[in-house]
Amino acid sequence: MAVTISAAAAAADGDSESEALLIAEADDIPKDSFHLAYIIYLTLGAGYLLPWNAFILAVDYFTHLYPGVPINRVFTVAEILLELVSLPSIVAFAHKSDAFVRINVGYALFLVALVAMPFIDVCYVKGRVGVYGGYYATVGLVGLTGLANGLVQGGVVGNAGELPGRYTQAVYVGTAASGVLVSTLRILTKALYAQDANGLRQGANLYFIVTITVMLLNIIFYNVVHRLPVIKYYYNLKKSAKNEEKEHKGDLTGKLWRSTLWDIVGAMKWYGSGMVMIYLTTLSIFPGPLTEDVHSGTLKDWYPVILIMGFNIFDLLGKSLTSLYLMKSARIAIIASFVRLLFLPLYYGCLHGPELIRTEIPVTILTCLLGLTNGYLTSVLMILAPKTVQIQYAEIAGTVLVLYLVIGLAIGSGVSWLWIL
Repeated sequence: MAVTISAAAAAADGDSESEALLIAEADDIPKDSFHLAYIIYLTLGAGYLLPWNAFILAVDYFTHLYPGVPINRVFTVAEILLELVSLPSIVAFAHKSDAFVRINVGYALFLVALVAMPFIDVCYVKGRVGVYGGYYATVGLVGLTGLANGLVQGGVVGNAGELPGRYTQAVYVGTAASGVLVSTLRILTKALYAQDANGLRQGANLYFIVTITVMLLNIIFYNVVHRLPVIKYYYNLKKSAKNEEKEHKGDLTGKLWRSTLWDIVGAMKWYGSGMVMIYLTTLSIFPGPLTEDVHSGTLKDWYPVILIMGFNIFDLLGKSLTSLYLMKSARIAIIASFVRLLFLPLYYGCLHGPELIRTEIPVTILTCLLGLTNGYLTSVLMILAPKTVQIQYAEIAGTVLVLYLVIGLAIGSGVSWLWIL
């Protein structure tokens, strides 16, 4: 019954004999009835970014409460630093921990942070400006979401990596849909609520209420998805591969585990370098400098909101395109990830160049292209990479790719602090 992962890996490289074997056995694979598993993984992808987005969406309110503080940049650093603490630990001890437990613990931490934030506002800050104890508590809660995000994102992407590529694609469509959702919420609150202290506070509360609701749904969905026949099928493939390997090599501990982990990291290094370059480029530009340094006399404070929405819509489009056309060449995708560095001088020209290109249209077009390439290349590399290792290591490979992604985020956010644009 089980398809050996070596055959699957060979099929990913274009081995026609292995492809034929997989097609012959495809009839044995349970159907994803009503695309339920796909929808759940899409929802899980949307969910793990929402807590972070809730804090970023409420940046107007936090800026009002704590004037003079670079909220965007501080929040980004706090979140990423804690992710960089959790993800390497998850990778190093993946053979001793269970993704199911890690993900549920991560969701619990998400809920603690999301419920605590409105509680602190109502009981301590009370909408008063300059209560910096509330600011430090908020930064701490952002850090907690970073820790939780490492647990949840690493686990969800890792789980999806054990499945056919469409489920990894679903996760990343979900992450992009999350961006569109939060942008829509920001536009609605900006249009419906007065942009004074009370209106900003109401908007912030709405962000956290919506996010808490989605987190609760995600907990239910994640604890249901493992019972679906199609997911059980691939879980059994993984279990069979692990048992077979154990018979030949023994328990995966000590020196054997370190050697295996090193091989996995080595197999991911070029995919990972592409992920680093994608997010180094994106975070150097978006959201910090792009939303803080561009100005429009016509659109005024709606300009950054429109740019963020444009980026998120095209990021969603890029991640969705892989369901229609998936680039087969990892090498081309990796090269394209490095070519994206050209966005930096292009944006520099839009910010400091001739008046003709410092207008809304060139910046908006460039921002949409930034989102489109970010989404498509991320989805391509994340789909292809886990298929290059054996199925029992696909989860770890996916988590390693997430670590590379976060390293790219960290470097990119650091570059944005340097105000190179």
